Amino acid sequence: MKTILLVEDDPFLVDIYSTKLKEAGFSVQVAIDGKEALKKMKEDVPDLLLLDIVLPNFNGWEILRKIERDEKLNTLKIIVLSNLGEKQEIEKGLKLGAARYLVKAHYTPSEVVEEIKKILE
Repeated sequence: MKTILLVEDDPFLVDIYSTKLKEAGFSVQVAIDGKEALKKMKEDVPDLLLLDIVLPNFNGWEILRKIERDEKLNTLKIIVLSNLGEKQEIEKGLKLGAARYLVKAHYTPSEVVEEIKKILE
Protein backbone atom coordinates (compact mmCIF):
# COMPACT_ATOMS: atom_id res chain seq x y z
CA MET A 1 0.00 0.00 0.00
CA LYS A 2 1.39 3.39 -1.02
CA THR A 3 1.71 6.03 1.69
CA ILE A 4 0.75 9.66 1.16
CA LEU A 5 1.88 12.37 3.57
CA LEU A 6 -0.76 15.10 3.49
CA VAL A 7 0.60 18.43 4.73
CA GLU A 8 -2.39 20.70 5.30
CA ASP A 9 -3.43 22.92 8.22
CA ASP A 10 -7.15 23.20 7.40
CA PRO A 11 -8.99 20.46 9.39
CA PHE A 12 -11.88 20.44 6.88
CA LEU A 13 -9.53 19.77 3.94
CA VAL A 14 -7.53 17.21 5.94
CA ASP A 15 -10.78 15.30 6.53
CA ILE A 16 -11.90 15.44 2.87
CA TYR A 17 -8.53 14.48 1.36
CA SER A 18 -7.80 11.79 3.96
CA THR A 19 -11.16 10.17 3.25
CA LYS A 20 -10.74 10.31 -0.54
CA LEU A 21 -7.19 8.95 -0.41
CA LYS A 22 -8.14 6.09 1.92
CA GLU A 23 -11.10 5.21 -0.33
CA ALA A 24 -8.60 5.03 -3.22
CA GLY A 25 -6.51 2.50 -1.30
CA PHE A 26 -3.75 4.73 0.05
CA SER A 27 -2.31 4.82 3.55
CA VAL A 28 -2.50 8.43 4.75
CA GLN A 29 -0.36 10.29 7.25
CA VAL A 30 -1.16 13.90 8.14
CA ALA A 31 1.03 16.79 9.22
CA ILE A 32 -0.58 20.12 10.09
CA ASP A 33 2.58 22.22 9.85
CA GLY A 34 5.99 22.24 8.22
CA LYS A 35 7.91 21.14 11.29
CA GLU A 36 5.72 18.06 11.79
CA ALA A 37 5.94 17.25 8.05
CA LEU A 38 9.75 17.22 8.07
CA LYS A 39 9.82 15.09 11.23
CA LYS A 40 7.42 12.52 9.74
CA MET A 41 9.27 12.39 6.40
CA LYS A 42 12.58 11.72 8.13
CA GLU A 43 11.08 8.95 10.29
CA ASP A 44 9.33 7.22 7.42
CA VAL A 45 9.71 8.45 3.82
CA PRO A 46 6.26 8.45 2.16
CA ASP A 47 5.65 7.44 -1.47
CA LEU A 48 4.24 10.90 -2.19
CA LEU A 49 3.98 14.25 -0.45
CA LEU A 50 0.78 16.28 -0.94
CA LEU A 51 1.92 19.71 0.17
CA ASP A 52 0.15 22.98 0.90
CA ILE A 53 2.30 26.13 0.70
CA VAL A 54 0.72 28.36 3.36
CA LEU A 55 1.49 26.57 6.63
CA PRO A 56 2.44 27.37 10.23
CA ASN A 57 6.11 26.98 11.35
CA PHE A 58 7.81 26.19 8.02
CA ASN A 59 5.88 27.08 4.87
CA GLY A 60 5.77 24.82 1.81
CA TRP A 61 8.59 26.70 0.08
CA GLU A 62 10.91 26.01 3.02
CA ILE A 63 9.89 22.35 3.05
CA LEU A 64 10.63 22.03 -0.69
CA ARG A 65 14.08 23.59 -0.16
CA LYS A 66 14.87 21.26 2.76
CA ILE A 67 13.76 18.21 0.73
CA GLU A 68 15.92 19.31 -2.20
CA ARG A 69 19.02 19.38 0.04
CA ASP A 70 18.31 16.08 1.83
CA GLU A 71 19.78 13.01 0.10
CA LYS A 72 17.24 10.73 1.75
CA LEU A 73 14.29 12.85 0.57
CA ASN A 74 15.33 14.51 -2.69
CA THR A 75 13.80 11.79 -4.89
CA LEU A 76 10.43 12.08 -3.13
CA LYS A 77 7.44 12.59 -5.43
CA ILE A 78 5.69 15.85 -4.52
CA ILE A 79 2.39 17.42 -5.52
CA VAL A 80 1.83 20.97 -4.35
CA LEU A 81 -1.85 21.61 -3.59
CA SER A 82 -2.27 25.30 -2.84
CA ASN A 83 -4.53 28.30 -3.21
CA LEU A 84 -1.52 30.26 -4.46
CA GLY A 85 -2.13 30.20 -8.20
CA GLU A 86 0.06 32.95 -9.63
CA LYS A 87 2.19 31.86 -12.60
CA GLN A 88 5.46 32.65 -10.78
CA GLU A 89 4.38 30.60 -7.73
CA ILE A 90 3.52 27.61 -9.90
CA GLU A 91 6.89 27.90 -11.69
CA LYS A 92 8.67 28.22 -8.34
CA GLY A 93 6.98 25.07 -7.01
CA LEU A 94 7.93 23.05 -10.09
CA LYS A 95 11.49 24.42 -10.04
CA LEU A 96 11.84 23.39 -6.37
CA GLY A 97 11.02 19.79 -7.23
CA ALA A 98 7.25 19.37 -7.30
CA ALA A 99 6.07 16.92 -9.97
CA ARG A 100 2.75 18.78 -10.19
CA TYR A 101 1.36 22.06 -8.88
CA LEU A 102 -2.40 21.98 -8.41
CA VAL A 103 -4.46 25.04 -7.49
CA LYS A 104 -7.10 23.92 -4.97
CA ALA A 105 -9.91 25.88 -6.62
CA HIS A 106 -9.29 24.14 -9.97
CA TYR A 107 -9.40 20.50 -8.79
CA THR A 108 -11.96 18.42 -6.92
CA PRO A 109 -10.58 16.02 -4.30
CA SER A 110 -11.36 13.13 -6.69
CA GLU A 111 -9.32 14.80 -9.45
CA VAL A 112 -6.43 15.29 -7.02
CA VAL A 113 -6.54 11.55 -6.23
CA GLU A 114 -6.39 10.80 -9.98
CA GLU A 115 -3.30 13.04 -10.34
CA ILE A 116 -1.65 11.18 -7.44
CA LYS A 117 -2.39 7.82 -9.09
CA LYS A 118 -0.81 9.02 -12.37
CA ILE A 119 2.39 10.10 -10.63
CA LEU A 120 2.68 6.89 -8.60
CA GLU A 121 2.11 4.54 -11.57
